[in-house]
Amino acid sequence: MESIALYQSPGRPWGMPNLSPFCSKLETYLRMAGVPHTVEPADIRKAPKGKVPYVSIDGGLMGDSQLVMEAIERRLGDAALDHGLDARDHATGHVIRRMLEEGLYFVSMYNRWITPDGYAVLAPVFKQIVPAPLRILMPVIRRSVRKSLRAQGTGRHTTDEIMAMGIADVDALALFLGDRPFLLGDKPRTVDATVFAFVTSILGFPVESRLRTHALGKANLVAYRDRIAARWWPELAGT
Repeated sequence: MESIALYQSPGRPWGMPNLSPFCSKLETYLRMAGVPHTVEPADIRKAPKGKVPYVSIDGGLMGDSQLVMEAIERRLGDAALDHGLDARDHATGHVIRRMLEEGLYFVSMYNRWITPDGYAVLAPVFKQIVPAPLRILMPVIRRSVRKSLRAQGTGRHTTDEIMAMGIADVDALALFLGDRPFLLGDKPRTVDATVFAFVTSILGFPVESRLRTHALGKANLVAYRDRIAARWWPELAGT
């Protein structure tokens, strides 16, 4: 497969592949699948979906990490990560991915943007990746995130209730992973790129919270993060 250009926000904050779990997910997938690629700074004005990450592939731009992965999987054929996956495991991966992307993601957003401790750590890092004129708009961006979280639903709950929701997701993920090296068995599948990205986004965010403390107590999730980092992110492993 020809090399593709991956456009995303710059930086490897706190020893994580990216500030965004969706950027971490797609770049991890490309490494797992052995897809040649370059990483370029994103221009949000050119992003097909108005968000990062996006890629240049087949002479055009494609957005949304999941749609990009599915398109590449089709191109890879027998070499695809999910080649040979049975229908039940495919469905299981789908359900877990949706739990993380449509549930745990918003808990993490609340933890980073809305809690005072989280925002104090996030803000200076976020300022480094946005154009200079936008840096003075951080309070406006924060209010927009708060409004989005309320519209989505997570932001209507108390902090304790939100943390409990995230903890329940972490418990479910840890229970399902068990002692397997990868989520669905002994080899990496596309869902592992998502799981790694979200586990890393929780464990790596250097702010104490009920969610992070609970996740750190799941030895299998910590080992899973470390195992994948050592194999596909050796430059970040142990940071």
